Amino acid sequence: MNDVRIFTHNDIENKALLIDFHNVRNVNYQHKAIPDFEWKSFPQTLENYKKGFGLVKENLRKGNSYLTNYTTTTEIQTNLSLEDIFRFSKAKYKVLVPDEFVFFSPETFVEIVDNKIFTHPMKGTIDAEIEDAEKILKNDPKEKAEHYTVVDLLRNDLSMVADSVQVKEFQRIDYIKTKQKNLLAMSSEIEGEIKPEFKNKIGTILQKLLPAGSILGAPKPKTLEIILAAEQFDRGFYTGIAGFFDGKNLDSCVMIRFIEKENDKLFFKSGGGITHQSDLVSEYEEMKNKIYVPIY
Repeated sequence: MNDVRIFTHNDIENKALLIDFHNVRNVNYQHKAIPDFEWKSFPQTLENYKKGFGLVKENLRKGNSYLTNYTTTTEIQTNLSLEDIFRFSKAKYKVLVPDEFVFFSPETFVEIVDNKIFTHPMKGTIDAEIEDAEKILKNDPKEKAEHYTVVDLLRNDLSMVADSVQVKEFQRIDYIKTKQKNLLAMSSEIEGEIKPEFKNKIGTILQKLLPAGSILGAPKPKTLEIILAAEQFDRGFYTGIAGFFDGKNLDSCVMIRFIEKENDKLFFKSGGGITHQSDLVSEYEEMKNKIYVPIY
């Protein structure tokens, strides 16, 4: 929460950034054909990934954390510009900050509508082409543990600012189509009624809830220490949140599926939740599977 940027309606109208949420958009899509594009990624070696992963697993073994979101940065090469990626990708939430970064996120952080607050934690992915993929995803012990932990964490988080918190939809499966590989992702929905002392206090609510539990882990303070020790890069805005606030209601997302421009090179930031049941090779493959653009 060290870097907060506020864009006004004038900024949005003048396209200081491009945004495409379901309730606000400042880009007119031309019906252009999707270009043939090149896409190469250069993930770190398994041996290098193992260093941070090992530190995370050691802390899990000691009981310092029971879920840690471990992420990495991967150089990519493509003939698409950041604006091309923004315009042609398909996602629930898209933002482009020109010449800095673009993201195409499927994950809601929180929504506030008429004094109700909702969150939709997304944890657990699988290759959609695997036979019985949905059944496997829902019943995999590691994926179940990760999803249950995040749902419990965010239910507790919402309880700090809301009453009558309940899980309304559990283990929903969403289909994510990409040119590289189609995925299934598992989500749940939690809702509550904002407590009287937090009504109309959007900044206070966000301060209470951040960092987002789905990209951190639990318990939050110690897990944050583990992440800072294990990861060998600065996340920056990656895994932060972006939102549109109209003065009453809020729609916000977690800034994942994130590509950043650094010194004229592009880097894709990705990762996943690690539990004591996680194995090195599977987590390494999941990290690589998430290096995609939903352009098809």
